[in-house]
Amino acid sequence: MKTRRLGRTGQESTLAIFGSVALREISQENADAVMKGVIEAGVNHIDVAPSYGQAEERLGPWLAKERERFFLGCKTAERTREEASEELLHSLKLLRVETFDLYQIHAVTTLKQLDQVTGPGGALEAVLEAREQGLTRFIGITGHGMETPAVFLEALKRFDFDTVLFALNFVLFANPAFRRDTEELLHLCSEKEVGVMIIKSIAKGPWGEKPRERNTWYQPFEEPGMIQRAVDFVLSQDVTGLITAGDTGLLPKVLAACENFNPMSPEDQDAQIAEGSGYELIFDGPQPLFPE
Repeated sequence: MKTRRLGRTGQESTLAIFGSVALREISQENADAVMKGVIEAGVNHIDVAPSYGQAEERLGPWLAKERERFFLGCKTAERTREEASEELLHSLKLLRVETFDLYQIHAVTTLKQLDQVTGPGGALEAVLEAREQGLTRFIGITGHGMETPAVFLEALKRFDFDTVLFALNFVLFANPAFRRDTEELLHLCSEKEVGVMIIKSIAKGPWGEKPRERNTWYQPFEEPGMIQRAVDFVLSQDVTGLITAGDTGLLPKVLAACENFNPMSPEDQDAQIAEGSGYELIFDGPQPLFPE
C-alpha cells in the first residue's frame, strides 16, 4: 500500500490507518484475525483510544510482539492535567508498550473544549510533560463535527500541534461553510507541516430511526464502488491518510479501496460534491461525545 508523510513527524504512514475502534466489542480470537488482515494489507499505523471499548486490551498482545511494525497513535478525552496523565499511563499498560509515537487530545469539538484543554491545568500540560519524559514523540488533536475545522484553525494558533484528525467526506464538502473552513485548515497544515488524518470517509448519513446494522456511529456506504469513490475523494485532498471504518465487515473493503486509490480530477471532485448535496449530513443534530 502507498504511503504519505505524516507532516513534520517524518513518519511514512500507509493511506489506510487502522481504526482500532473496530475491536471495540469482539473476542481476542476475532481481533487476532483482524490484525492478521491488517498486517497482510501492509498497514503500518494504528489509531486507538481508551473510549474504544476493549480495543486497547485486544491490541496489547499484538503490540507486545509487533511494536516496531506500527506507528502508534493514542488519545485522551480527559480535560484536566491530572486525569489526562493518569489515562495516558493506563493506556501504556493496557497496550503493553513503553511509549507512544503520537498522543492526541481527543474529541475537541468546540472552542469551549479547546479552552479547557489548552488552559491552565488542562490536558495539554499532561501531554507536554509526557513528551518531556519520552512517553510520546509527537502531540496531536482530534475532533468531530461541523465546527471542528474552524476550531482547529484556532488550536493551531495556540499550540504547534504535530497532527490533526477530523471528519471529511464528499457529503460534508457539499456544505459551503464546512468546505471553506476545511480548505483553509488543510492549507495551513500544509504550510506548517502538520500531519492530517481523516475519519468518516465513507459516511453516507445518520442512522436516524433505521436499525444499526454496522459498528459505525454513522450509516456507511457499503457497495464497493461507492466506497472506492468516497475513499478516492478523501485521498485526493491534501491529507496523509484515513482512519479505517469501525466495522470489521467493512474493513477489507476500505483497505482494498486504499490499495486501489486513484486520484480524482478537480472536475470529478466537483461532481462528487454535487452528488453529496443529496445526502443528509451526519452531524446534523445531537452528537455523542466520542462518535467514531
